[in-house]
Amino acid sequence: MTKLMTAIEITSFGAPDVLKPRQLPVPRINDDELLIKVAAAGVNRPDIMQRSGMYPPPKGASEIPGLEISGEIIEIGKNTSGWSVGDKICGLVAGGGYAEYCTILATHCLPVPKGMSMEEAASLPETFFTVWSNVFDRGALKPGETFMVHGGTSGIGTAAIQLAKAFGATVITTSGSDEKVDFCTDLGADLSINYKTQDFAEEVKSFTNGKGVNVLLDMIAGDYMKRNFMVMAVEGRIVMIAVQRGPKVKANILPIMLKRLTFTGSTLRGRGAEFKAAITENLKTQVWPLIEQGKIKPVMSKVFALKDAADAHRYLDSGKNMGKIVLKVSI
Repeated sequence: MTKLMTAIEITSFGAPDVLKPRQLPVPRINDDELLIKVAAAGVNRPDIMQRSGMYPPPKGASEIPGLEISGEIIEIGKNTSGWSVGDKICGLVAGGGYAEYCTILATHCLPVPKGMSMEEAASLPETFFTVWSNVFDRGALKPGETFMVHGGTSGIGTAAIQLAKAFGATVITTSGSDEKVDFCTDLGADLSINYKTQDFAEEVKSFTNGKGVNVLLDMIAGDYMKRNFMVMAVEGRIVMIAVQRGPKVKANILPIMLKRLTFTGSTLRGRGAEFKAAITENLKTQVWPLIEQGKIKPVMSKVFALKDAADAHRYLDSGKNMGKIVLKVSI
């Protein structure tokens, strides 16, 4: 086996141009890991944050960006079980995805769903792990409740719309163009709002007859927070997973008390192995069957070659994507 591989290195913190293909050593597995010949890797906003110097990898994780992969197992650790050399997998990693080879904990792997391309499979782990953990575990979304997600055409948004609908919720989304509004509606959203031309708080109030939403997944923060409080139902749960408009908020927090709201949030990358393994099992038993039945589908926006990772980041930075962006690493 080769000792070197092509990988994308962050040569300094800054704009997409800092992403450069480099020849780097193939990583070595630990006893509880698998070595994957990577077929494709998902591109996500945490990768942009890492490139910008705002989201360093956890201690011990690869400095190479990339949090989700698909590929073929070529080596297995002696303490692993349930996998064999040659199996096709997709899974969540703490770093190292933008490369020809990547190590992954065996307990963070899922089988590539039947009939799915490797590029599609690579688009699943980061978003579905994040949505399951925050909407269903932390947000405790129940059938019959109303769910809202900002950024409906993002990778997170497209996964959240489908998962919430599949588990019996009414879904509301926001997005920034009429084209994106229609995209969300076609994907299953019951109400899709153009935040540039409509006041989402007023639209939600009208749609819900003043009752509000039970669970809100927010990636925006900043000046959205005042209206986020306004749209919530009594006993509603707001779950924060990103702060695209900044972490500092000036808002009246009285609705938290009057509506008995739960205001929480999380990040996934730095969580422990057992926590992620538990999500893996939930996805395998509760979501993967829905994917294989065609009830939930990967939503792809664009595929780039590994060497063009900088272009992939420019495209994500532009906000033009509707669905996931993926790097094709090998055939």
